[in-house]
Amino acid sequence: MSKGRILVADDEKVITNSLQKILTDSGYDVAICATGEEVTQQLNAFNPDLVLLDIYLGDSHGIQILKQMRIDGWEIPFIMMTGFADVSLAVQAMKEGAADFVLKPFDLAHLLVLIEKNLKQVHLQAKVKVLQEEVEHQRLRSGLIGSSQEIKRVLDVAERLAQGETTTVLLEGESGTGKELVARFIHDRSFRQDQPFVTLNCAAIPKDLAESEFFGYEKGAFTGATERMKEGKFELANRGTILLDEIGELSLDMQVKLLRVLEGKKFYRLGGGREISVDVRVIGATNRNLLREVEAGRFREDLFYRLNVASIYIPPLRERKDDIAALVQAFVHEFAKRFNKIAPMVSPEASQFLKGLRWKGNVRELRNAIERVMLLRDVQVLTVEHFAFLGGVQNRAHHKMPGLDQEMLLRIPADGIQMNEVLKDLLLKTFEITKGNQVQAAKILGVTRSKLRYKMEQLGIQPEERMYRVKS
Repeated sequence: MSKGRILVADDEKVITNSLQKILTDSGYDVAICATGEEVTQQLNAFNPDLVLLDIYLGDSHGIQILKQMRIDGWEIPFIMMTGFADVSLAVQAMKEGAADFVLKPFDLAHLLVLIEKNLKQVHLQAKVKVLQEEVEHQRLRSGLIGSSQEIKRVLDVAERLAQGETTTVLLEGESGTGKELVARFIHDRSFRQDQPFVTLNCAAIPKDLAESEFFGYEKGAFTGATERMKEGKFELANRGTILLDEIGELSLDMQVKLLRVLEGKKFYRLGGGREISVDVRVIGATNRNLLREVEAGRFREDLFYRLNVASIYIPPLRERKDDIAALVQAFVHEFAKRFNKIAPMVSPEASQFLKGLRWKGNVRELRNAIERVMLLRDVQVLTVEHFAFLGGVQNRAHHKMPGLDQEMLLRIPADGIQMNEVLKDLLLKTFEITKGNQVQAAKILGVTRSKLRYKMEQLGIQPEERMYRVKS
């Protein structure tokens, strides 16, 4: 594989031929030219990653060529070559955008290092550009796919609330409805869009670590606090937005501390004596009915009203079924790209079938279902049968293993059979289909990979050259 394309422009044939051989032997594709006119032609025909350009190129001046190339939009590195140790020339070349300047006769080792360094920089810049384009693409998208009246109302309210730079927002809805996406949408449409967006899952934090996660700690604040200092999530979100996901899971003790921060935007790190001020927009999200939690004494009333300055209810997928077809198409294309496959069509029957399901896990469940099908199928059209693992498929002659074409017929001998033997057979047949891939096998069986590995260990199933056997 080529390390890159290099154009060598010099009117001395000995130099161009020598550099062509040396650079080719070093793994580069090389083109050579001897006039300014040829430089322009080769730039368009060869499309190099880097140019070695002589300052005096026949009747042309290398610096003028460089200047014109920059005007024409060429951003690739130009390394200028000359036999004259003229500092003013070097300075002029660098002002016009030269990446480096080398003297003849060359120190070949140094020249190769310069080339490698500049090409590495080119590749890094290309990666950064791609990432920036992806980030901008994500920013332009709401992330909430659909055109139903329900989702339009959500986005309309979110757009309006985004303009309230400090307004606290409470997002309510079932798990999997897209509360984090709505929070990101609000952040990206606000004046804080170029500042941090920090997410903190309140349900995932152990009670005794909650304060340090929220507000950070000083060295020695508690056993294990060996770092000099650690910033908390509020500090990391300064000037930006913090999403407190599953806020209904906070202990009453932490609710008091959070209320103080919401009111004063000030706090102390755990074990610290200096008050810290932050400018943070707070968005809370919950799948609970916080008003009922208040009535039950599990959530502070004052905190509820402090959070509920403005609220958005995000409807479950079953209440916006008109969006299911668009979501399916979006997820099919997403996973086709991820798994390097051609995106299949979705049959009208399959689309109608998916639209008729309850989707208790909402958009997250639908996305997981599409991921599973796209991983296991290589078909041109997805039909109802491909979604049989979701249940509800009628008139099936036999029960099929979820997610697979092969029929799984369970025959129990008259004298009975041990359950472990059935499980062994199920796992081994699944590994045959996935060619030993545990991740795919876990998806087919609807379990986590860790649970699958635990069951393998229990049943004495061991990997052997990507296939599996029962340990004797």
